[in-house]
Amino acid sequence: MHSRNAPDSSGGRIEGWFEPRRIILFITSRGAISDSLIYALEREFPWAVIEQVEDANAACSKIELPLGLILIDAALLKAAEGVSADILLNHPQAFTAAIEFDDHNPTCSFPEMLGSRLVRGVLPMNLKLDVWLSVIRLMLRGGEYFPAGMFHSYTQRIRDNFEALSPRPDASLAPAAGSKLTDLTARETQILERVSRGLQNKAIAAEFRLSEHTVKVHLHNIITKLGARNRTDAAARFLEREAAPVQYINLSRDWTASREGAEQES
Repeated sequence: MHSRNAPDSSGGRIEGWFEPRRIILFITSRGAISDSLIYALEREFPWAVIEQVEDANAACSKIELPLGLILIDAALLKAAEGVSADILLNHPQAFTAAIEFDDHNPTCSFPEMLGSRLVRGVLPMNLKLDVWLSVIRLMLRGGEYFPAGMFHSYTQRIRDNFEALSPRPDASLAPAAGSKLTDLTARETQILERVSRGLQNKAIAAEFRLSEHTVKVHLHNIITKLGARNRTDAAARFLEREAAPVQYINLSRDWTASREGAEQES
């Protein structure tokens, strides 16, 4: 491993509490992470040891200091998935995320990220430095992050696929992923829409003047009704439904106008 800081057991006092020494591990090709970014990480997280390896197998054994964050180049994700059992066994507390250098044209598709045993978030490398550091801080605290650009590119591909199908005008075509969305209450739909935009529970609670506990209860009900794995999966289903062009047999002007009016009122 290539480390900028020599590991020791000491930590540091950050924001009023003692932060234990932990490792931020990059699994990337050599030179993919610039020295200036590593320097910024060392200044922002002085308790962290920044290490870089080129092979996921280096994360398969126990290390002197605990791993706080594992960041894997999306191009190396398949290799990392092959040894995921060893990584999870030796570092059960580490948060693992994929590195995407262009979230609008990701190396791995959004469904691949959701299906990964390792990945719980995506770190885009085309962010402003302060935002990039904030995403890393979120991940170090266990928060999931998926960039909006990845959602948008995925929904655009779905939209393009539906348009390429060119269904007959009298065909009724509705995406399977949205079939259970009709079971949601109006409030649940509102909360799911905010989740799909990347809002956290605290922001959603403030917008609707609810407690964070109430928002969590709504999210639990949403996930249960949709049969989703987690909030990210539920948000993906919502976005997929929004992107899919649903066609109906009755396409009269009066019907279309009434539907648009209802959408504006909601």
